[in-house]
Amino acid sequence: MITIVSFIGFTVFVGIYAWFRMRKDNLSSQDGYFLGGRSLTGPVIAASMIMSNISTEHLVGMNGSAYKNGFIIIAWEVTSALALILAAVYFVPKYLRMGVVTIPEYLERRFDKATRSLIAMFLLVSFAVTLLPILLYTGAINLESIFNTSELLGISKANSLWLTVFVVGTLGAAYAVVGGLKAVAVSDVVYGYGLLLAGLLIPVLALIYIGDGNPLTGMSRVFENSPEKFNVIGSEDSVLPFSTLFTGLMINQLYFWCMNQTIIQRVFGAKNLEEAQKGLLYTGLLKILVPFIIVLPGVIGFYYFQDSFYENQDMVFPALVKRILPVPLLGLFAAIVVGAVLSTFNAVLNSASTIFSIDVYKRLINKKATDRKLVTMGRLAASVLAITSIVAAPFVANAPDGLYQLLQELNGIFFIPIASIMLGGFFFSKISAHGAKAAMVVGLVFYVLCTFIFKVNIHFVHLWGIEFLLNMAVMFVVSHFYPRPAPDENQKEHAPIPMVAWRYAKPFALMLVLITVAIYVLLGNV
Repeated sequence: MITIVSFIGFTVFVGIYAWFRMRKDNLSSQDGYFLGGRSLTGPVIAASMIMSNISTEHLVGMNGSAYKNGFIIIAWEVTSALALILAAVYFVPKYLRMGVVTIPEYLERRFDKATRSLIAMFLLVSFAVTLLPILLYTGAINLESIFNTSELLGISKANSLWLTVFVVGTLGAAYAVVGGLKAVAVSDVVYGYGLLLAGLLIPVLALIYIGDGNPLTGMSRVFENSPEKFNVIGSEDSVLPFSTLFTGLMINQLYFWCMNQTIIQRVFGAKNLEEAQKGLLYTGLLKILVPFIIVLPGVIGFYYFQDSFYENQDMVFPALVKRILPVPLLGLFAAIVVGAVLSTFNAVLNSASTIFSIDVYKRLINKKATDRKLVTMGRLAASVLAITSIVAAPFVANAPDGLYQLLQELNGIFFIPIASIMLGGFFFSKISAHGAKAAMVVGLVFYVLCTFIFKVNIHFVHLWGIEFLLNMAVMFVVSHFYPRPAPDENQKEHAPIPMVAWRYAKPFALMLVLITVAIYVLLGNV
């Protein structure tokens, strides 16, 4: 009963707080609904970006992978800081000067309308078949483990997971549809602090218990139990070889933090460039700290459970939570887990509704649509996407290498072709729209064939790097035969917000680089 009361209490508090902060906002305008009225500050952007990124596919999936593979998987997190630096100092200032609302809108300005439409539809499909179903399913795993909902309701675990997916998905959809970006960002601040504190509480309490009251002794015992799991340099036959940092991993990071609508939309809602850069660089610092929440508990789980979860690694984090947390805190932690699910789920739904309304509906269906109509169609699109995600979620169970690994493999279908086009468009003026579209098709077919059909013996992150080079080659060859028309010299940039840069952006960026290098130097020889 205490667990349920604390769960409901915290969830209701966040809802009331979000309503109070938004009660006077205009949600019927395009900027108000999709961009939070362009009023977001650096700390709010950072909290929202972290909560949009860190969810149960990290808490469950990444801790499960750490339990089995150790610290080598922190590369997914710490290299994000490098990509966020590039976003802050190069990509985002360009976006903001152009005044774009979506990434496909940038692609139309750089290439053509067909490229914009193609990428918009591509993104909507990627949301429906990769991120959202895995997000809902991992959230259901956590809640089933903490609450034992199957026993409480007298139903099977499979039916309990279906029911939990439905309830959480429905709540998330209702939340995103009604409140727009501002509602997501405001609630993310509360959930972000909650996730940071509660997430750190798990390893801290565990180390205190293991060390008989001394967390340093506890860490020493965990290390002595399996020192190899603290090494950050993955071998070539590991789940994430160190060499992937220099092939496809950074391409993926550049896409996710510099070109991904779900992430970048928070920055588009910034009140000025200074706050946008603060938000991005604060996020970079948080990504370096995040492994204490989504990697270390997995290694601690190996200390407790040894290899008993090797066949079902995604259950180790929920098992650790139940073992470590006192009963009164279980409900609070469950509420934060639900908040993590809702934050990412809502963020993706909001981005999807923005892309559909701005890049599909207004351009291809109703060019004279009013702001109110665009908001209505965005809400409808979010509702449809939520339903498809709820239906697809239970089918991602039992991924052989874990849910986080499955998510990354599926993301390669969509991320790398788009990243290739974006980077080609930014840095090579001769690449044409024909070249971009050809590379999109070739890259997609190449990756699907090599990853899911023929199963070539190359790590999928290396395949990302190979695919990127292939895409660039295709773009250059096709652009040679179908060159880009002369750019429109009359196309003017119009920044909708003040564009004065943050004076400490470069020193802060340098600090992030040094910390990232230090992590690999210090933990690379364990």
